[in-house]
Amino acid sequence: MCGIFAYVNHLVPIKRKEVLEILIKGLQRLEYRGYDSAGVAIDGGNSYNEDEGIRIIKKRGKVKVLEEEIYIQEDLDMERVFNTHVGIAHTRWATHGEPNAVNSHPQRSSTNNEFVVIHNGIITNYKDVKKFLQNKGHVFESDTDTEVIAKLVFHLYEKHKDDKITFRELVEHTIQQLEGAYALVFKSIHFPGECVVTRRGSPLLIGVKSNTRLSTDHIPILYSKDLPDQRGGKKNITANIARHPSTTEFHPVGPEREVEYFFASDASAVIEHTNQVIYLEDDDVASVVDGCLSIHRVKRTIDDSTVREVITLKMEIQQIMKGNFSSFMQKEIFEQPESVVNTMRGRVNFETNQVNLGGIKDYMSEIRRCRRLLFIACGTSYHSAVATRQLLEELTELPVMVELASDFLDRSTPVFRDDVCFFISQSGETADTLMALRYCKTRGALIVGITNTVGSSICRESHCGVHINAGPEIGVASTKAYTSQFISLVMFGLMMSDDRISLQSRRAEIIRGLQRLPEQIKEVLKVDEQIHSLAQELYQQKSLLVMGRGYNFATCLEGALKIKELTYMHSEGILAGELKHGPLALVDKAMPVIMIVTRDHVYPKCMNALQQVKARHGNPVIICNQGDEETKMNAYKNIEVPCTVDCLQAIVSIIPMQLLSYHIATLRSLDVDCPRNLAKSVTVE
Repeated sequence: MCGIFAYVNHLVPIKRKEVLEILIKGLQRLEYRGYDSAGVAIDGGNSYNEDEGIRIIKKRGKVKVLEEEIYIQEDLDMERVFNTHVGIAHTRWATHGEPNAVNSHPQRSSTNNEFVVIHNGIITNYKDVKKFLQNKGHVFESDTDTEVIAKLVFHLYEKHKDDKITFRELVEHTIQQLEGAYALVFKSIHFPGECVVTRRGSPLLIGVKSNTRLSTDHIPILYSKDLPDQRGGKKNITANIARHPSTTEFHPVGPEREVEYFFASDASAVIEHTNQVIYLEDDDVASVVDGCLSIHRVKRTIDDSTVREVITLKMEIQQIMKGNFSSFMQKEIFEQPESVVNTMRGRVNFETNQVNLGGIKDYMSEIRRCRRLLFIACGTSYHSAVATRQLLEELTELPVMVELASDFLDRSTPVFRDDVCFFISQSGETADTLMALRYCKTRGALIVGITNTVGSSICRESHCGVHINAGPEIGVASTKAYTSQFISLVMFGLMMSDDRISLQSRRAEIIRGLQRLPEQIKEVLKVDEQIHSLAQELYQQKSLLVMGRGYNFATCLEGALKIKELTYMHSEGILAGELKHGPLALVDKAMPVIMIVTRDHVYPKCMNALQQVKARHGNPVIICNQGDEETKMNAYKNIEVPCTVDCLQAIVSIIPMQLLSYHIATLRSLDVDCPRNLAKSVTVE
């Protein structure tokens, strides 16, 4: 959702203009996360006036609007050089308070900007903290939950400034009073050149750039003393502050201590600067002082890792560029022939019909002994589980439950020690999915993560998992991640059934289908112009029904979701078997209907539904197999797709729906990559 980016340069001379360019570029890399306003905070002052505190610039709208606002600031000397500087930047997705400059981040502690903070997440107890601070005389200027954080850290500083408290200790004590989810970055005039960051439930990573070797590849974790509790079980805002000296430092080796740190919600914002990153975990507090990075935790728990590893990213800057395409979504649709190959590479042996998912192979004996399989996800990831449920039931001969993460938590669903729970998320940070994971983990179930993001929270908190290897997905509406998730779950089913003699012919058929899939997707992409012509007929409509059944029901759900996400048109995915139980009342000659009718075991039933639609004067557009003349005779218009194995047909059939939603959105002059009100990574409940 919100995007965080911060930049710290230590002994690296840089002009203010260059600092701002880095911050703006970082925000632009995070635009896909969804936002409605943006802001930056930098050191104020010019060459003739060095002490002007912190300068905050915020605007409603796109990052481009913020950039224009920055460069019309006549009192900022853009040529001033800083040897050491902390700059923070943020894109806000409104949760508390409408989108405007006052509610945008950074939020400040007071009118003279003594402490400023940027925040991704939601503070659930902000009203209690706000009431406490108002009673202490603090005046609030925004409607946000974030402002309480800036004012709370300022309140604690005023109370304990004579104790020689460090910036990190202030932040540690502040977060003890906060409930909810957050990633936070702090900057203060009282601690120049220092930056403190922390996270709980929202993603945050640190990029490190240095011309010399770093002191270590594993940063030891330090623990501060537990903070006292003096309000009958509630955290005490006025408690005495416990301090612990920092003895762990991470810095360049040798006399040259030049170093740059980048803090971001996502690796895509730092990859053009460095490929050396550290993923913070929940309740980590990282601080940079005099160019040295240390990581602390307030409390020690049994499962804590004692180090944070410096990871080398394999992502390339070209992967997060549009290339010759007009949008990231269009690029990602056309990347699917390659992305599905990457998902299968090294895992499927087409000669021996063997499938090996290295991330879960050590747990296969435990998975085979389980009582049931639970697949828990949200949105498009949920649809990938629906799409493969029937096949997984066939190949594993186990009960398969597919659950929406938010509903799963609302029902307090019973989970047992002999369950295996799969959690599917492109980002690996989806809040509801992550909360459901922790719920299942505390009940002793085996946790399997299916994600596209190495180092994500779901990756780290799962017992084992599968990385789908789809490559970075920037467009908010998921396309290539869906098909890669689909294939990953199919591969899991094939791995589960590799010792079933009765299923060997079925397995061989599916594996041959997987081998043909990249070429078949290329073939579907050739009908792009035909789909563009169809979009020209549909883009002024107000509603669209998508119908199918069997393996293609999930295609209907996912296709309708894409239409909703991108075009803002009402769209509904309907199970064709339910047509007579209500949805048929919607059908008339004015209602656009798309039907997915392919040659599988439910073909006769789909044809019955098609006849019912036609009998109500419907004019269905049919997605059918190539050369299926019988089906095409009943269509107003048709889109032909290659015929493949029944359980893989949905991968081929979803491509036209992705293209259709893209073309309708462009014809409506909408932002394809960043639909209104939506975010790529939903990091709050």
